[in-house]
Amino acid sequence: MSEEPKPRRRQARGERRIAQLLQAAAKVFCANGYTATSTNAIAREASVSPGTLYQYFPNKEAIAIELGDRLLTQMREYHGQAFTPENFALPLPRLLDAVLDPLIAFNVENPVFFALMHGSEIPGRIAEEHDALHASLLARVGKLLGHYLPDGDPAQHSRTADMTFAIVKSGLALILAAPEGAERDAVIRETKTALLRYLDPVIGEVLTGAPTPAPAPAPAPAPTPTPAP
Repeated sequence: MSEEPKPRRRQARGERRIAQLLQAAAKVFCANGYTATSTNAIAREASVSPGTLYQYFPNKEAIAIELGDRLLTQMREYHGQAFTPENFALPLPRLLDAVLDPLIAFNVENPVFFALMHGSEIPGRIAEEHDALHASLLARVGKLLGHYLPDGDPAQHSRTADMTFAIVKSGLALILAAPEGAERDAVIRETKTALLRYLDPVIGEVLTGAPTPAPAPAPAPAPTPTPAP
């Protein structure tokens, strides 16, 4: 005899409790890091007893894996929306906006993603899934470079993709650390400028038909007049 399905109200209550625990875990992981976080700290943040937490998750690793899975799913959806043929036809500055703005917004809204995915001693399953996502993105960027530069060296495309991701990763760390408001906006602009300066010599001319004009150099200081003898 098959089991009767759980009442929908009970299921909805359980889903709300799981969301509450994951939200609390995200805050604690961001504040303390994965290694220093305990299930008791997560329970306190969620205003529940440790016993209630264990009704839904057997340990901290299970919480991190569930949270990581949900975040990675959202990030994959973002990548599918960002890397589109329509965006690839844009001039380089607008292409960077189209790709980076949603990425930055996602990380600002979910700072635990950066803390969890790039932290030390994270669960192996999260590390494996993140590495797979990273490899997929590198392949997409490499394919993009190959589209613009079909006669280019694939090995150089791979190096360019690696460097692009290094710039983005470093920029995201600075963006998340910056206070919200004018300072964070300034760091976002600097990150985009760094990418533009790096990528423009590579694909800027292909996109626009001419290299993106470089900023005018600062005027040279006026010479100091020599005192008359």
